[in-house]
Amino acid sequence: MLKFMSPGARSAIPVMLFLLIGFAAPLVAVIWFSFMPPRSFSFGGAPTLENYRTIFNSTIYISFLWSLGLAVATVVLLALICYPVAYGLVRVFRKWAMLITLLFTIPLFVSENIRLYGWVLFLIKNGVMLGTLKSWFGVELESILFSVPAIMLGMVYVYMPFMLFPLTLGISMVPNETRDAAFDLGASRWQVFREVELPLSMPGIVIGFLLTFVLAIGAIAEAKVLGGQSVIPITHDIEIAFTYSQNWPLGAAMAVLLMLVVGLLVLLALRRFDLDTFLGKR
Repeated sequence: MLKFMSPGARSAIPVMLFLLIGFAAPLVAVIWFSFMPPRSFSFGGAPTLENYRTIFNSTIYISFLWSLGLAVATVVLLALICYPVAYGLVRVFRKWAMLITLLFTIPLFVSENIRLYGWVLFLIKNGVMLGTLKSWFGVELESILFSVPAIMLGMVYVYMPFMLFPLTLGISMVPNETRDAAFDLGASRWQVFREVELPLSMPGIVIGFLLTFVLAIGAIAEAKVLGGQSVIPITHDIEIAFTYSQNWPLGAAMAVLLMLVVGLLVLLALRRFDLDTFLGKR
C-alpha cells in the first residue's frame, strides 16, 4: 500500500500515527468510558446512558453555567483591556512591539499557583494592600478575597498574555499605507478604525478570543485559590469525580459534555469568522 502513496503522504505517516496515539486515542477512550456503568474501572460491561442522565438530573449544570459565564466574562474584559494596550504598543513601539509583548509572557515561567497565592497575600485582610491602606492612611476596606470578583481578577491576570500576544500580532498586520490611504480619501478616525483597522486585525482578535476562552473555561486554580470554592466550576466537578468520588465514568461524561460545548462554540466562531478570508488566502 505504501508504494501507491505519494511521497508527501508517506512522510506524513509518523505525524499521523503520533496524532492518533497521542491525541485521538485518549479522546476515544474518554468518550467510550463515559458510557460505562457508574463507578466501574474497566471498559467491560454493557454501554449505558446512566452517567449522562445523572448529569442532567442533578445540579451539575450550574457548574457548566459558572464555567461558561466566567470564561465569557474573562474574554470580554481582556478584549477591553488588551486591545487598547496592543494598539498602543504597535503604534508607539512599531517594530519593537512584539518584543515588548513577549515581556508579558515572563510570568508564565512561574507556576500559576505561586502567582495566585501571591494575589492571596495581596488581597487578604491585613495583607499587602489592605494592611498598607489601614496602617498608612487609616482606611479599612473589606477584602474581595474568596469571592467572584477575586476569581475574575485572577483569570484576567493569568490569561492576559494569551489575549495580548495575538491582538498585537493582528494589529501589526494592518499596513500603514492602507491606513494612510483611508485618511487621504477623507475617512474620519472612527471610519478608519471600523472599516480598515478592525477588519484587518480580525485574525489576531479571533485567535485571541478562542485561545483565551478555551483556556478560561477549563480554569480551576483561580476558583480554588482566590475563590475559596465560593464558585464550583465544571473542571472541579470533573476532578472530584475522578479522585474523591472514584466515579470515572461520570467524570468522563462531564468531560465529554465540556468538550462538546467548547467544540461547538469554537466551530460557530470559526464559521462566523473565516480566517482564510482575513488572511487573504482567497
